[in-house]
Amino acid sequence: MSPHQVQDLLNEARRASWKEASVYQIWPASFKDSTGSGTGDLKGVISKVDYLKKLGIDVVWLSPIFESPQVDMGYDISNYRVIDPRYGSIEDVDVLRDRLHERGMKLIMDLVMNHTSDQHEWFKQSRSSRKNKYRDWYIWKPAHFDTQGNRQPPNNWQSHFQGSTWEWDECTGEYYLHLYGKEQPDLNWENPAVRNEVHETMRFWLDRGIDGFRFDVINFVSKGTEFPDSSSDFFPGSEFYAAGPRLHEYLQELGSILQEYDAFSVGEMPCVHDTKEIIKSVQEDRGEFNMIFHFELMDIDHGAEGKFFPGQWSLPDLKRTVNKWQQFMYQNNGWNALYMENHDQPRAVSRFANDSPEHRIQSAKMIAVFLALQAGTPFVYQGQELGMHNMPAAWPMEEYQDIDCLNHWRLKGQDADDETRKMFRQEYQKKSRDNARTPVQWDSSKHAGFTSAEKPWMAVNPNYSIINAAAQLDDPSSVFNCWRSVLETRKRYKDIVVYGRFDLVDENNDKIFAYSRTAPEGRVLVVCNFSAETAKWVGVPASVQEVIMTTTGRSREALQGAQVQLEPFEAIAMLVTE
Repeated sequence: MSPHQVQDLLNEARRASWKEASVYQIWPASFKDSTGSGTGDLKGVISKVDYLKKLGIDVVWLSPIFESPQVDMGYDISNYRVIDPRYGSIEDVDVLRDRLHERGMKLIMDLVMNHTSDQHEWFKQSRSSRKNKYRDWYIWKPAHFDTQGNRQPPNNWQSHFQGSTWEWDECTGEYYLHLYGKEQPDLNWENPAVRNEVHETMRFWLDRGIDGFRFDVINFVSKGTEFPDSSSDFFPGSEFYAAGPRLHEYLQELGSILQEYDAFSVGEMPCVHDTKEIIKSVQEDRGEFNMIFHFELMDIDHGAEGKFFPGQWSLPDLKRTVNKWQQFMYQNNGWNALYMENHDQPRAVSRFANDSPEHRIQSAKMIAVFLALQAGTPFVYQGQELGMHNMPAAWPMEEYQDIDCLNHWRLKGQDADDETRKMFRQEYQKKSRDNARTPVQWDSSKHAGFTSAEKPWMAVNPNYSIINAAAQLDDPSSVFNCWRSVLETRKRYKDIVVYGRFDLVDENNDKIFAYSRTAPEGRVLVVCNFSAETAKWVGVPASVQEVIMTTTGRSREALQGAQVQLEPFEAIAMLVTE
């Protein structure tokens, strides 16, 4: 028996419902407003459950809905067991849970427990006195002083939201650590009481019938105890906390609770490039998480000085990255979380394809086929199923809301020379998190049917009269129905496209990304034209049995012969015999 055959049998034995599922991420503030407040809410989500069911979704992931000052749109939590009133109540969560369960769908929540809000009662107590029992729930350090006697932070670590990771607290005369905003102090997971509270929070929601969690920047929770200076140019300090000394001990503690409840889990894992560290988090026999979001694909177009500096990606780069993780997870009994956009990333159509009126629809469909037929669990971000794309280039800085982008502009952009300012503005329009946070476009009425308020919390993309759900639901050629079809196809051919082996095909082609999925049950060939030009592809096998997905309505008969002319951004998936 060949190594490939042995691995096929191993993967066959490791079947699980979460591997076969598709996940839909909801950014609540921008999904659907039911009250006229201008901000999306839980009742708005409840009103669209049947829409999600029609799309073919199995799991709904809610970005944070807990009580929060909203400095970072809910990723700064002030109470983990209370729902923020702008979104609704805990009873609304119960209703949403039940509506989803009635339709055979699951609900997972976003837990942000690397840090809290500075308005959380724990932190208020912690900063009230060095002797307070909550003092050690956060990371406090004394100042350093330079040779001139000037106060300096404990080390040179840099925040992910610009500037130092340390904030001076006048009340108690020490610095506290915040890897993100100064309003987001980091919890001290070295303290067993902190970890116990994390565990109890998980149990609180799991006991209430929630089906699992997405864990925000969960790999940052182990920071060691030394806090040395960094010599890195890449998020200085991250080499000491991105996969800290006790990380997997902590993740196994979480994993034991998740296994007890048979709960769904996906962890976010930025700044980690060591495959050995990543596989520890998702290897099936280690008892940590089902899958993780790594960032190698998301960093593909970042510049030398970070994401807001110009960078280019190429199709060979994309092929290398995708092939690396497809092969690695399959061969090491791990699992991929498949995503090309989310609340922290720009829209995939704008980033990886072409959002011009001429090519937008085909681009959005091609991405659906390309992503969802790979090995892993696909994550669809709200509006992606409609082909929503980035903010207009003409929008002024006043329309931007993202703390990361605004901090960058304040510290590096607004006082720069004209050329640098122009460059940053171009990069914000390409990569700002705001691109994914414009309201979902439901119909062609005012504010895209998102809200009845005079002004939504964030402006709606003005293309909503053309790109909206109402125009797509009953159109068999729409982006929505392409996504619906590809998710259905993934289930129909799950033996091959969920559990099969991934192999690159025609690796050196500079326009076409082709790959195959192979299992004992058969072989599927996926061919995607990533260019805005017609591309000739030589490699159509004589044994095409069936076209299982097409973005252009291409028939099996149209694939007879050794070559095919692919339209710009066309994608085809074929069932072939060996």
